[in-house]
Amino acid sequence: MRIHVVDAFTDTPFAGNPAGVCLLPAGEWPDESWMGKVAAEMNHPETAFALPLPAEAEAEADWAIRWFTPLVEAELCGHATLATAHVLRTERGLVGRVRFSSRRHGILVADTAEEGAITLDFPAAPGAEVAVPTGLSEALGTEPVAALHAGSLGDLLTVLPDEATVRAVAPDLNAVAALTRREGLRGVIITAPAAEPAHAYDFVSRFFAPANGIPEDPVTGSAHTVLAPYWAARLGRDTLTGLQASPRTGLVRTTLHGDRVHLTGNAVTVLDGTLYA
Repeated sequence: MRIHVVDAFTDTPFAGNPAGVCLLPAGEWPDESWMGKVAAEMNHPETAFALPLPAEAEAEADWAIRWFTPLVEAELCGHATLATAHVLRTERGLVGRVRFSSRRHGILVADTAEEGAITLDFPAAPGAEVAVPTGLSEALGTEPVAALHAGSLGDLLTVLPDEATVRAVAPDLNAVAALTRREGLRGVIITAPAAEPAHAYDFVSRFFAPANGIPEDPVTGSAHTVLAPYWAARLGRDTLTGLQASPRTGLVRTTLHGDRVHLTGNAVTVLDGTLYA
């Protein structure tokens, strides 16, 4: 069985967010423990497993998709979905629309252009403002301006004063893990407006989910389903570009369409291998 490593939301190797991608043969899902072990062996933020579905005229989806971190099965992952669409283009020649069936978030659509840009159609996860949780300031080492809970996503969106503050955050990851477990969160997003909006991006973010085996995620597509509606409301534009200011960095172009968000980016394969186990 082939397995691929793809850097997503970048067109440059060793940037963006790495994802494992495993295209499974038709049939039933493999045992969950096996998929978890493969993801732990890959040790990337996420490994995607895609299962081809029967080609029926009334079928809603072409592939079923699941995602695993090194520790747990994830409920939604943008960058590994984008990476899977990239592998379907490069390995199977599938250009245009591919429909993925997810376990919790319904049908997720990926549109792949001839030149390689991929647009994901994901459900928006608008945040509701909440009180800043006890211990968040101490865990981040800075005082948030506001906090919002992204209900369906399960993340805490934390607004900081400016881009420089976002870039400078050096969180206490043990404290972040404890806080997310206590609050029932997937992770913590920190964000601020771009210091110079006239440049290539409109806002910056970072994402921490240490309780799920992701100390800092390089580029988090799913987090932009809450970032996009938040910044669209404040900046007055439905189409924006977010820079995830991790050490690897990556750009996510977002367009708000009602209760959906389009996430656009590129991807590059850095490794193809054979999975023997």
